[in-house]
Amino acid sequence: MTMKPALVTGASRGLGAALALALAPGRHVICVARTVGGLEELDDRIKAKGGSATLAPMDVTKRDAMAQLCRSIHDRWGGLSLWAHTAIHAAPLTPAEHIDTKDWEKSLATNATATATLIPFVAPLLDASATALFFDDPAADDKFHGTYGATKRAQIALARAWAKEATSAAPAIRILTPAPMPTALRARFHPGEERAALAHPDAEAARLLSEALGATA
Repeated sequence: MTMKPALVTGASRGLGAALALALAPGRHVICVARTVGGLEELDDRIKAKGGSATLAPMDVTKRDAMAQLCRSIHDRWGGLSLWAHTAIHAAPLTPAEHIDTKDWEKSLATNATATATLIPFVAPLLDASATALFFDDPAADDKFHGTYGATKRAQIALARAWAKEATSAAPAIRILTPAPMPTALRARFHPGEERAALAHPDAEAARLLSEALGATA
């Protein structure tokens, strides 16, 4: 395989898993998530499609682990062709005046701090031919979404700043907006919603990659 691998952070389910599957078999996919079972199921699906993956059951909030991962990617492959960052924590919906400190801290660590840690680690692995993908969520501005919304907005603000600062040697940095999908995150925010009308993650992943990469996906 001549193309450098792709890295998907938050790959065990939902959009992350669908993106990893869509990227195979054209690229070797490095799949990062905490859920071992979800990663193993994804690996089976990738192999059934004729692709290959490296499973990294790791927590993106662990700085030393992410540093080690990125160093290993450099040593083995020399870099990446793509990074898709889908790792997210969805705190329970609550009025702003009732925000729980533990929910806030976990959301901040996963949604914002991990992104601020990963960008400096992953950026050296991405040259001007590579792409970094982030995913916006308009629901972040809805009522009762204060914890999720504030930390998700911080994540996207980091991505936008990186994109504006990019030089000619930097990767393409794209911020995409997925359609509503029947993911575990959405189910937490919208219990009882009619899920049949929502976009399937596999179809949405294909659409987003086509939008971001065109024929190179």
